[in-house]
Amino acid sequence: MLQRIQTLYLLVSAIVSAGLIFVFHLWVTNDGVKIFAIDNMVYFILFIGSALLSLISIFRFKNRQSQFVLGRLNMILNFILLGLFVYQSLNLSGETVVSEKGIGIFLPIISIVFLALANKAIKKDEDLVKSVDRLR
Repeated sequence: MLQRIQTLYLLVSAIVSAGLIFVFHLWVTNDGVKIFAIDNMVYFILFIGSALLSLISIFRFKNRQSQFVLGRLNMILNFILLGLFVYQSLNLSGETVVSEKGIGIFLPIISIVFLALANKAIKKDEDLVKSVDRLR
């Protein structure tokens, strides 16, 4: 059902992954140029992929097991994105003039938190359905 709490969590995760990447910059170069996710195609594809997985997961409400698996895959995708950000930030900090990191680097962490909350709610629904099936 679309009115469940996991739908809200998945929607917030999709908004963080697809919408906020245009608002918050990832880092600032030494020249003062703000780098957004749209400037780097790998980061942009990973963010959009995460948002699409969240939206697909919302509409898989009839199959809670696949919804749970899509949430796990989305978390793995966000961990990969976070790993790329850590790698990039370690490369940036080795410069003589330290460039500024943006708040956009923390967007995958926010998305992971909401995906974990959604998976917890999906698991709770699945356990409730299983307990009702035992009573029949």
